[in-house]
Amino acid sequence: MVHISSVLEWMAAIWFVAQLDRRCPEQGWRWLAWAMLPALVSAMCACTWHYFDNAVTLAWLVDLQALLTFFGNCTLCGAAAWLWWRSQSAL
Repeated sequence: MVHISSVLEWMAAIWFVAQLDRRCPEQGWRWLAWAMLPALVSAMCACTWHYFDNAVTLAWLVDLQALLTFFGNCTLCGAAAWLWWRSQSAL
């Protein structure tokens, strides 16, 4: 149940960031919302694997989750750097 609530919270966070971009589109919040998607898909991989009781035939989901976690961390880092850069150039 913890995994499902985390996925729902992450979906809500993406939605809130997207709404923030609608109010302040010049700041580039849209990129943060897009950057959050790989982490969401990674969490969905974990939920799927656990739902099927860690089936050996779905062990590839663990590798996919690891790849998406790494990629998601990189995209989040890039989006955070972009937001920081935009805030510095606005000064």
